[in-house]
Amino acid sequence: MRRRFYSESILLAMLLLGVGAPLAADDTKLQQLGDELTPLGGERAGSADGRIPEWRGGITEPPADYRPGEHYVDPYADETPRLTITADNMDAHADQLTAGHKALLRQYPDSYFMPVYPSHRSASVPARIAEATRAIAGQTQLTADGNGVEDAAVGIPFPIPDSGLEVIWNHMLRYRGDYIDRRIIQAAPTRSGDYSLVEFRDRFSMNYSLAETTVDNLDNILLYFKQEVLAPARLSGSILLVHETLNQNRENRQAWIYNPGQRRVRRAPSVAFDNPGTASDGMRTNDQLDMFNGSPERYNWELKGKREMIVPYNNYRLQSPELSYADILTPRHINQAHTRYELHRVWVVEATLKEGARHIYKRRTFYIDEDSWQILAVDQYDNRDELWRVSEAFAMNFYDVPMTWSALDVHTDLQSGRYLAIGLYNEGQPYDFDVEFDAYEFTPNALRRDGMR
Repeated sequence: MRRRFYSESILLAMLLLGVGAPLAADDTKLQQLGDELTPLGGERAGSADGRIPEWRGGITEPPADYRPGEHYVDPYADETPRLTITADNMDAHADQLTAGHKALLRQYPDSYFMPVYPSHRSASVPARIAEATRAIAGQTQLTADGNGVEDAAVGIPFPIPDSGLEVIWNHMLRYRGDYIDRRIIQAAPTRSGDYSLVEFRDRFSMNYSLAETTVDNLDNILLYFKQEVLAPARLSGSILLVHETLNQNRENRQAWIYNPGQRRVRRAPSVAFDNPGTASDGMRTNDQLDMFNGSPERYNWELKGKREMIVPYNNYRLQSPELSYADILTPRHINQAHTRYELHRVWVVEATLKEGARHIYKRRTFYIDEDSWQILAVDQYDNRDELWRVSEAFAMNFYDVPMTWSALDVHTDLQSGRYLAIGLYNEGQPYDFDVEFDAYEFTPNALRRDGMR
């Protein structure tokens, strides 16, 4: 049976009104959760000029014409852009543009533009996630060096963050469903626009946020992840398995790879940091999957504050079955005609490489949605401190769950004139959230079994 949309309406109403489980600490700021702040810590009020609306619970039920198991219906399909930002008018909006977006507008003045639509604060989560956030608020803490989180389970660990590290951990621990089975396409077009499609099957068990998870039984496993390459034939059969940990000091990420040529499973300690992502043509590092993942140990993280920024949001069009992959994958950058940007408040976090640490990115600037903790954009700088790659998560609300994730992630390389798009499924099937995996599915023995089939 397809996963039902969460309908704990009484509990949700209590949470939205600031009623519910008591806070774990007597802290004036934390008392604002569900009142001046949303249950996950965003500012409930809209902007002074009204362009950012008040948060009123996000999307609380699917559109009437949505059918479970089909591609998502766009709740805002009838809207038209309120403005289009181009190289000619970008200076008038400079304060609300990321450095990456400015660079793209300057580099591709004839083809790159940003259609900006009315803003909708569509982010929502099941009531139990909001309740858990309130329950752990004030008790959760970072480990001494910031490479792990303690006394947290299910909810957002730092709804009122005091540091850049807390914001990044909120992103890594945000709710993305319980179990997920998806088939997605990755492409890295050449400068002329030629590309081949790589197909993945990804399976997730989001242990941190499962309903039965508690601080005591989490056992330091944040999530399990298995990725199998299905196509092209020259790459098919390779399978990656990851055990992601919550406290990276107590136990580092564990990873294994099944090699179909050798027909064996081996440990893969290099699946981390700036090693190249699977079949990415060197266009993405391992820690760029989902915008950022893994240990934050190689960077210093500075919280720069919150800003009103024009960011990708409510991008239902990019997963529409009315589009083909060819409609989206155009030379130099994706086809901007199918994108959607909105004005939202985001947390800005600057990551600078620690002295003595190694990474191909010397500096990274992250823009994180206040309502969902989804990273929406990242500017990445090379070791000359020049802007190199611009990453965008074209977010949308998966309202049958509900939660915010991306319809497509795009990493655009300003220096090579190429980009990597990962997450396409227009010509395939939507994500399946109505699955359940047992722990054996994510063991090295199961990896060997999958490879031998």
